[in-house]
Amino acid sequence: MTWVIIGLVVLAVVAALALFRQRDNKLATGSLAGDLTPTEADRARVIKDRSELEGSSFESAALEARATELAPPKPTGAAVYIPPDEQALGESRRQFLNRGIIASFSFGVGVLGIGAIQTLWPSGGGGFGSKIVVGKVDNIVQSIRDAGGFFYVPQGRMWITEYPSNALVKAESDYSFYSQVNQGLEAGVVALFQTCPHLGCRVPECSTSQWFECPCHGSQYNRVGEKKGGPAPRGMDRFPMEVSSDGVLSVDTGTIIQGPAIGVNTTGQEAEGPNCQSAEGEHG
Repeated sequence: MTWVIIGLVVLAVVAALALFRQRDNKLATGSLAGDLTPTEADRARVIKDRSELEGSSFESAALEARATELAPPKPTGAAVYIPPDEQALGESRRQFLNRGIIASFSFGVGVLGIGAIQTLWPSGGGGFGSKIVVGKVDNIVQSIRDAGGFFYVPQGRMWITEYPSNALVKAESDYSFYSQVNQGLEAGVVALFQTCPHLGCRVPECSTSQWFECPCHGSQYNRVGEKKGGPAPRGMDRFPMEVSSDGVLSVDTGTIIQGPAIGVNTTGQEAEGPNCQSAEGEHG
């Protein structure tokens, strides 16, 4: 008897649950039907087995289908695929620094190389280091006399002075470089480098003594650059000279000839007045 009562109670509970479940399904279906008016698209929507969707599951499926229908169409054109640059992706910080160092080094070497070439390459603009056309010898001699015995040519860094014709025989025997300067000497002029052979100071003229006298250490040279006193190891250096058939003097400032040895004095010129500098050491 007891088991019969228990069985009836279980059947009653199951029946009640089934009744409540059916009632929930009806309420859910009615609410959805009231909120969403069915259209032809709704009716055509593919739901394989509507009977399997009940209550909240059915409502979720309907909302998802509606959202899909209202969503904007997807673009039909496919995006062009651009492969990434493997070198850019694989470049590390170490590679970047190495390349930067190499580039800087190459730039520095290039600048030094250009500077060296410019220094060694003969100047094409007629300046120092090239062959300079000074002008007609007659005009140069007149300029020397007008300037008081000394004519300075700044683009050639040189002095030009007169060379006496009566000293040519002695010059030919005493100058080892005579063949390089003879055309200028025979025309009556000599081209001297402005730098003192002692320590490289620029040597000015002395108008009173009519010599060249170095202000740095007192080396003295006569008007044609032969050493007369001071610590210089030789006379003033000079440049090769050429004189054309029409009397035009050209001086090659790219070739420096070492001056005559101490003791060479082809002109015999002595100081013609007070010295501008005191010579250090004995006169040569």
